[in-house]
Amino acid sequence: MKSIQEENPSTEKLLSLDFNFQPELTEKLDNFNLDFNQELINEIVLWKINRYVKLSSITLDLINKIDEKSNAVNPGLTGEILLNLLQTKGIRLPMASTILRFKNPNIYQIIDQRVYRMIYGIELKLRTNLNENILQYLEYLTDLRKVCNDFQIPFSESDRILYEYDKQVNLDKIKY
Repeated sequence: MKSIQEENPSTEKLLSLDFNFQPELTEKLDNFNLDFNQELINEIVLWKINRYVKLSSITLDLINKIDEKSNAVNPGLTGEILLNLLQTKGIRLPMASTILRFKNPNIYQIIDQRVYRMIYGIELKLRTNLNENILQYLEYLTDLRKVCNDFQIPFSESDRILYEYDKQVNLDKIKY
């Protein structure tokens, strides 16, 4: 590993370097001049851990087409939304499902290692093809609904219930 002292670059070389990390958010944070609030702190944290995701207006419009009172998945709309989300840098299926879950928990739940393990008894392996990811999630929702019916737990709370249950019964599997 080299240090700046060992390399001894010129000032001109150092000043010519272009900082290009999360450019839109960096500019927003650099130019923020109001009182700090929790939303700003959240954005700073997301900037630092490089987890800030900027959705396109098309994707946001699609998400807002979800009927918040619906009790049934619209597979066509869901597939279109997921495809747009999964094509967004920084979003994979667990994050996409989290966004959908907060839009309507009656039809969407979060897919993650713990709940997946509770349903299938194996570790979650995300598929690489985006269309296969979409099918995987739709199948997961169907199977999760069956588990909810079998064990009489509310679907809208199932990701949280099964997450907590996995923490109790699979202590040796906890990786995070």
